[in-house]
Amino acid sequence: MAKKSKKQQPGGTPATVALTAAGVEFTVHAYEHDPSHPSYGEEAAEAMGVSPERVFKTLVADVDGALTVAVVPVAGSLDLKALAAAVGGKRATMADPAAAERTTGYVRGGISPLGQRKKLRTILDSSASVHPTICVSAGRRGLEVELSPRDLAKLTEATSAPVART
Repeated sequence: MAKKSKKQQPGGTPATVALTAAGVEFTVHAYEHDPSHPSYGEEAAEAMGVSPERVFKTLVADVDGALTVAVVPVAGSLDLKALAAAVGGKRATMADPAAAERTTGYVRGGISPLGQRKKLRTILDSSASVHPTICVSAGRRGLEVELSPRDLAKLTEATSAPVART
C-alpha cells in the first residue's frame, strides 16, 4: 500500500523540492520498488492502486539531435512520429539511457519531468487533461507524485499533444 503525504520530507528529491518551492498542491506516494518487476510504470500503478491511465511515465527521446521529454500514460506507449511532429521535428528515437540520466539527473525508472538538472522541452500527452490529477515519478524508483495536469504543464512549460499510443 502506498504511503501518502502532503508535507515535503527533509532531503526530498529535486522534483518534490521544485513542487514545494512552486507552492502547488501535490501528494507523494511511496511504495516498495521490486527490481524484478518488468515495468516501472505498471508497478507504480499496481502499488498505488491507481488506474494505469492516470499514471504517466517520463521518457526521454532524441528529436533531430535535441533531447525532448515525453510524458505519457503507462497504459500506452510513446508514438515517436507524433512526438517529432509535436515539436516540429522530422525524426525521433529513444534517447541513449546514459544521456537521459546524465541530462536529467535521475536514474532510469525514476526520471521525473520536474526538477531536472537541465530543463528539456516537454510534451505532455493530451490524455492527461481528462483527469483531475495524474501521477508522475517524484525522482526515484518507488516514489510518485500526484498533481493536477495543469500544474505539471505549467511547471515544466509543457506543450500538450497526442503523443501516446494505447
